[in-house]
Amino acid sequence: MKLYYSPGACSQAPHIALREAGIDFTWEKVDLRAKTTETGQDFRKVNPKGYVPALEVSPGVVMTELAVLLQYVADLVPARKLAPPPDSAERYALQTWLVFIATEIHKGFSPMFKPALSEEGKDVFRQILATRLDYVQSELSQREYLMPGGFSVADIYLFVTTGWASRLNYDLSRWPAIVAFRERIAQRPAVQAALKAEGL
Repeated sequence: MKLYYSPGACSQAPHIALREAGIDFTWEKVDLRAKTTETGQDFRKVNPKGYVPALEVSPGVVMTELAVLLQYVADLVPARKLAPPPDSAERYALQTWLVFIATEIHKGFSPMFKPALSEEGKDVFRQILATRLDYVQSELSQREYLMPGGFSVADIYLFVTTGWASRLNYDLSRWPAIVAFRERIAQRPAVQAALKAEGL
């Protein structure tokens, strides 16, 4: 199994998940601007969409889309309990979190990375994102993890996306439960190993 990643990008989430699951895998860095891998491959031949993550699960078989990859990895090693069982009510709750993080948190941060967007334009996205983080704060004020059953791949995804705040000078201090959550997740050995492997 091979993970194609870019340091600090959303591909960090399946990177952490693979380590949490105890799965053997290799990883290869991608230059997203040049669309090449560190071994010189045309990345568009790996993933025609041109973005990470991409997970080669067997020779020539590549999976994409972060919410799918996280569930796939979790289901490979159900004993690690990174996701509730398929078709359970809890699994749909997990999927709700994954989609919320993808569409509201991940894509809430994305416009702020675009240099062509004016500060006024970015302010609109900052304000929308703040309302989404208010909701996450309210949930994490009640428990340590997003899911009542404990740590899951949704927590990994939230950790990675909220990690972009520091790169964007987006102050998270008004959401203390999120700050405390990030501190807890950062202590996990799989998280530390993934960050070290990505040179972060």
